[in-house]
Parts: sequence; structure tokens; C-alpha cells
Amino acid sequence: MKRKIAAIFAADIAGYSRLVAEDEEETLRRLASYRSVTDDFITKAGGRIFNTAGDAVLAEFPSAVEAVRCAIDIQESLRTRNMAYPASRQMSFRIGITIGDVVERDGDLLGDGVNIAARLEGPRPVVSAFPVRCMNRSPTSCRCSSPISARRK
Repeated sequence: MKRKIAAIFAADIAGYSRLVAEDEEETLRRLASYRSVTDDFITKAGGRIFNTAGDAVLAEFPSAVEAVRCAIDIQESLRTRNMAYPASRQMSFRIGITIGDVVERDGDLLGDGVNIAARLEGPRPVVSAFPVRCMNRSPTSCRCSSPISARRK
């Protein structure tokens, strides 16, 4: 088994099942558009998407700071796009980020580091399992419209 330490980024859409049930075609069309934006930000930040399922995206980054910056950029971009829709139809990504030991198998990453990032997705737009200095500001404070919180287990 090949092991490595990586910053793991896990994202999914809050209320996705409800959105699909209400209007499947429109939700899937918008998901494709939002995923295009998300994928572009991940690539530009040096990340690599290693798995997807439905509305979920798993990516690895060589830098935790770049993963957090990417998450904030995604939230800002999608927040602007969501303004065109009523609150009940907005698609908001929940993003969890952690640093962890993972096992690489055929391009996919597995292990506790991935599981922790997925569990961190929560009520805040970006949740990190570690204190992060973002854009040369204080730990866990980015002074942007997408708040970040840090949790330790």
C-alpha cells in the first residue's frame, strides 16, 4: 500500500435530495454548471479530484492553505450565482477540509483522512479540522462572506 499525507477536501450540496425531488432536470443542469466552476477552482489551486458521486466531490491538495483558499473562492463564486434564485432553490456547497494519512489505490484515495474530511462538512460553508492561516490573517479568520470554522477531534 502506498501511503501519503494530503490535505483532503470534501464537498457536497446541502439539501441536494430535496432539490432533485422538487425539480430534477433544473437541479441536474445547475449541478453540472456549479461543478464546472468547482472543478476549475480546484485545478487552478493545484488540487486533484480523486472521486465524485452525485453531488459529492473529493479532492486532494498538496497544501492545506491552498485547499482553504480554493474552498473560499468556490463559496464566493457560487454565492454570486445563487443570487439569481430564491432561497429555497439555492445550491450551497458544504466543504470540509483536513490533513490526514491516506492510502492511494489506482488514483483513488482511501482511509481515515478522507472519512474525516467528509464528516466535517457541516452547517458552515467551510469547515477545517485544523487552525489555518488564510491569506496572512489570523488563524481561522478570513474576513470574507464565507465564514470558516475550525474543529479538532
